[in-house]
Amino acid sequence: MTETAPTPQPDLDLPDSPDLPLDMAQSSFKPRFSLQSVFVGLMFVFMYLPILVLVVYSFNESAYSAAWEGFTWEWYEYLLSDSRIFAALRNSLTVAMSAVVISAVLGTLMAVGLARYRFPGRQLYLGISYLPLIIPDIAIAVATLVFLAAVGLSLSLWTIVAAHIVFCLAYIAIVVSTRLADLDRNLEEAALDLGATPVQAFFKVLLPQLMPGIVSGCLLAFVLSMDDFLIASFTAGAGATTLPMEIFSRIRTGVKPDVNALSAILISFSAVLAIIAEWVRYRGESRRQ
Repeated sequence: MTETAPTPQPDLDLPDSPDLPLDMAQSSFKPRFSLQSVFVGLMFVFMYLPILVLVVYSFNESAYSAAWEGFTWEWYEYLLSDSRIFAALRNSLTVAMSAVVISAVLGTLMAVGLARYRFPGRQLYLGISYLPLIIPDIAIAVATLVFLAAVGLSLSLWTIVAAHIVFCLAYIAIVVSTRLADLDRNLEEAALDLGATPVQAFFKVLLPQLMPGIVSGCLLAFVLSMDDFLIASFTAGAGATTLPMEIFSRIRTGVKPDVNALSAILISFSAVLAIIAEWVRYRGESRRQ
């Protein structure tokens, strides 16, 4: 008894194209939802949903944030005519820019000195230099206030600057140190062998390579200084109200749409600075490679 081979039957569900492989023709797109993607989605919702609600309610026509009553630009226009907001913004910009400029110089020199030179007590100094990163803000605020009272200095806008230099210096130094660890030290030695002085080698060889790290650290410190409320409230003198202090004084009686609008502007401003900092870091890494 002979067996005949079964003849293949045409699949009526296949597409008409003869060039399409059989396994691809039989496959169909099915969205995959893994546990990791669900977790990432929930994490982003938890982090950014409150910010999205704040931005939406900054356009609320109601004078209170309890219920939505319609779309309006009124609260953003109201901020443009608020002199107290502009005075507080001017104080915050003065504090942040002064603290960042001084911290950029001191932080860069500190990072270069710790990385390039060996001296007694270097490890101890290295650990103490970065302590402000882990010390609570309330401790820095109280310590600064006690120190200013001990030396007899009256509180003013510049005492806020002095307090902000403490943590801005640590943030800039650690970013510059990270950048410094990836640089080729042979370039400086080559410049010295070619007749350059140590100062010329620093400004013409090392500093241009450190500039992306310095700019990124400055932008990070600037945002942190602009957002600081606790240290500024302890060290501010009369008439030295910063923007976070002004916002806190307004929400004591409830969150109003003008505060929502101001917060939305600050969030947008911080996001732009973060994007610029990341772009500067990316350009620096691309040029170095």
